[in-house]
Amino acid sequence: MYSYILRRLGMMAVTLFAIITLTFFLMHAVPGGPFVSERMLAPEISAALNAKYGLDLPIWQQYFNYLARILSFDLGPSFKYPGVSINSMIAAGLPVTLQTGLLAVICVVAVGVPLGITAALNRNRWPDTLVMAIATLGVAIPSYVIATVALYVFALRLGWVPTFGLDDWRGYILPVIALSGFWISFVSRLTRSSLLETLEQDYMTTARAKGLKPGQILIKHGLRNSLLPVVTVLGPVVANLVTGSFVIEQIFALPGIGRQFVLSITNRDYTAIMGITIFYAAILMVMILIVDLLYVWLDPRIKLSKAAA
Repeated sequence: MYSYILRRLGMMAVTLFAIITLTFFLMHAVPGGPFVSERMLAPEISAALNAKYGLDLPIWQQYFNYLARILSFDLGPSFKYPGVSINSMIAAGLPVTLQTGLLAVICVVAVGVPLGITAALNRNRWPDTLVMAIATLGVAIPSYVIATVALYVFALRLGWVPTFGLDDWRGYILPVIALSGFWISFVSRLTRSSLLETLEQDYMTTARAKGLKPGQILIKHGLRNSLLPVVTVLGPVVANLVTGSFVIEQIFALPGIGRQFVLSITNRDYTAIMGITIFYAAILMVMILIVDLLYVWLDPRIKLSKAAA
């Protein structure tokens, strides 16, 4: 177990190094600079800003300076907001993004998995048809369309929830619905197909022949095996939701990481773009590692050496 985790951490470090390198050079390959949007900027001021942030140094020296900062867990200063670091920017937006994302994850698991189970146990009957129709609509309609329509109907027309911000608990309702809508549909469809495949296995027939209760067969033998594909999907889903949806946070004006990323692109804040990208990549790799470890817990037949596959 420990040797496997150490190997995976080593692979994660190499992957993260590659992401840092690619992100750095891609940002520096973009035409222009972080201060080109400033109007009427005198050459002397531009040169002073470049010297302040080390942008006048050779590219290789900037790269190694950036690597040294990353190794000390310093993502650098913001080019747009003087005196603000990327670390503090992420720390300020992370609580909002985490709260919204975790609520969306709970909705995905609490709604998507039971809907998939209901559809599988009622195959070719009206509950199955209803669940699949709703799931198909949820997958087909983009999240920003759901967010826009929900904002217009429930906030502007009916006034049940606030149009933006998180002043009270009602402010979480529409962002959570918009974030989780697609994934609830996707997880319900995946759970249904996986459970149907599991129910047709020989060991399920053997369990029924032994006279086990239907509930015991479903929980002990059916769900534990059929949820493996769902767990595989939930790793990237959780990473995506807890790091924020760029579009959703922008629509609802949530002060989270996703909105900061959109603003950093608009403001050409290169260090913010790189820092948030690296942070997202790290969260994603951690969630994939957790998923691989959950594989072994759900199905002991899977060896740790094969879990990553």
